[in-house]
Amino acid sequence: MRSFPTALMFVAAMVFGGQAVAQTPPPAPPPSGGTPEQMPFATPYGTPITVDRAATIVAAVLAEAKKHPTWRFNIAVVDPNGDLLYFYRMDGAQLGSIVVSQGKARTAVRYRRESRAFYNAYETGHPYVSTLDPTIVASPGGFPLIENGKIIGGLGCSGGTGDQDATVCGAGAATVK
Repeated sequence: MRSFPTALMFVAAMVFGGQAVAQTPPPAPPPSGGTPEQMPFATPYGTPITVDRAATIVAAVLAEAKKHPTWRFNIAVVDPNGDLLYFYRMDGAQLGSIVVSQGKARTAVRYRRESRAFYNAYETGHPYVSTLDPTIVASPGGFPLIENGKIIGGLGCSGGTGDQDATVCGAGAATVK
């Protein structure tokens, strides 16, 4: 007989207690960075890069890499859509970095910013980046190629540390103005 009142009190607590919880307002959503007046990363796309131009950019990357005798890279140039246009693999560059270099170039051109921006987002506690696009490569070494204020392609380098990749890749990107 004593179990009936206990069960009744439990049900009453669930019903009335549940209503009290349901009336509690939800927590405020986290800030998403504010609302800037200017659209960030709004560089327009231009006429796609040519194969000959891609070859000269890769030559600049190779010149920078050769300043460091032990550095070996995979170097990818993509068009404004992120499709591979030109690829160069240095002798001894690790095979796993072939696809990574292409992904860095694609990330940079499609999102109009260095791939390092996504790396920085992860490192500062913003894992939501992985929900944007499964092909994003969040690692330094991917640069949009901007000529006369328009994106003509992307450049990605991989094979070293992120900073080594960015150093050689940045030398190639700097040749485009």
